[in-house]
Amino acid sequence: MQILVTNDDGVYADGLWALARELKSVGDVIISAPDRDQSGKGTSVTLDRPLRLNKIAPLLDGVQAYSVEGTPGDSVILALRHAVKNKVDLVISGINEGPNLGNDTFISGTVGAAMQGYFYGIPSIAVSVAAFQDVHFDVAAEMAKLLAEAAASGGIPERMLLNVNLPNLPREKIKGIEVTRLGERNYMDKVDTGHDGKRQYYWIVRGIPEWGVHPGSDIWALEQDKISISSFPDVYNGYNSDSLKKLASEIFRKLNHK
Repeated sequence: MQILVTNDDGVYADGLWALARELKSVGDVIISAPDRDQSGKGTSVTLDRPLRLNKIAPLLDGVQAYSVEGTPGDSVILALRHAVKNKVDLVISGINEGPNLGNDTFISGTVGAAMQGYFYGIPSIAVSVAAFQDVHFDVAAEMAKLLAEAAASGGIPERMLLNVNLPNLPREKIKGIEVTRLGERNYMDKVDTGHDGKRQYYWIVRGIPEWGVHPGSDIWALEQDKISISSFPDVYNGYNSDSLKKLASEIFRKLNHK
C-alpha cells in the first residue's frame, strides 16, 4: 500500500511526522506538503505562477519527502502527477493542530488537501485535533493508522472523503466515535485597517466562533468527548451511513484495546 501524507501546517510540522511515523507500519509513506503554514487555503490551486517541488531530507528513515512552494492542494497535485511514480492507494492530510468543524471545513487547507485526493478517485482522509497546544498527536496518529488498515483491506471504498476530528484527550478518556454531519461554527469576522506608509491595507481577523451544538453534528460529538467522522454529502457512492457506523465501532474497539 502506498500512502501520500500531506497537511496545511507545513512540511516540518510535528503532526505531519507523527502521522507518517504511525503509517509506516501500514505501507510505503510519501510526504508532499507546503514549505510553510498554509492554513485557511481551502481547495485553492496556484495557477498564476510556476511552482517549485524540492526533495528534502526526511525526518524518518525510509520516507520520501517533498516540500512544495504552494498550497496544500498544489502539494497533492504535484505528488500525484509528478513526484510519485506508482499508484497512490490512500491520501491522508494532517495531523492538524486545531479542529476543522462546521463551516470551517470549507476553508480548511487540511480538508482541501484531502479533497484533491478525492478528486483523483483516491480514498482520502483529513485528521485534526481540537487543540493548539499540548496536542495528543499519538491518539490521532493511531486513529489514522486504523483507518488506513481499513482502507488496505477494502473497508473504505474509492471515492470516499472523510473528515476526522478528535478531542484533545488521552485515549482512555475518549468516549466513542460518532458518524456526524457538519455543524454550524460561524465567526463574526472583523476587518482591521492600517497604512503601511504607501497605501491603506485591510486585515481580516477571525472573531470568536459561535457554536451550534446540535445532536448528531461534528461540533456536538467533540463536546461529548467523542471522535467525529464526517463524510461530505454526495461522496458515499454506495457506502451508506450504516456501513460507516459499523466501521467507526470497530475502530473504536481497536483503539480502546491498545
